[in-house]
Amino acid sequence: MTMTILRDGALVQDDWTLVEDGRTDIELAGGKVIVTLARWRTEGKALAASHEAVGVLVPNTADIEAVYPEISDRKLIALQFPVFTDGRALSQAVVLRKRLGFKGELRAIGDVIQDLVFWLGRCGFDSIVPRQDQNLEACRAALDELTVAYQATADEHTPVWVRRRARAAVH
Repeated sequence: MTMTILRDGALVQDDWTLVEDGRTDIELAGGKVIVTLARWRTEGKALAASHEAVGVLVPNTADIEAVYPEISDRKLIALQFPVFTDGRALSQAVVLRKRLGFKGELRAIGDVIQDLVFWLGRCGFDSIVPRQDQNLEACRAALDELTVAYQATADEHTPVWVRRRARAAVH
């Protein structure tokens, strides 16, 4: 069953399958799967040998800098939001993009609601799986909800204070 997600600001059909721990029927050989960090650690070589690509779902409690050497070569790293009020995965995303230089797909999974979407984009997520009760079109529109930011993050937007300083230097 495919689902629609946000990827690079567009609504698209997801080409990855999230495989829950304990599921032994990974008969998706050749496809793209996302497995937990724990499963990657125990079955990584076998999974990589039998699938087109294997992404890793990292819990928001993990020290992302310590885990990164194990997953730095993955095409996709998914970060978990167990509840929308827990923003630790936002910090993990910024560390992955800015400090560690991760260039692959960075995905938000879990209790992802429309109110988080703009901030997910600012922190470097390029794919977002909103909670099932969320309106996908409203979530897509939320990516462009605000046009001015005061702080620098993992996206390429120039903070407004930098733009003001540059304008003042010219005049």
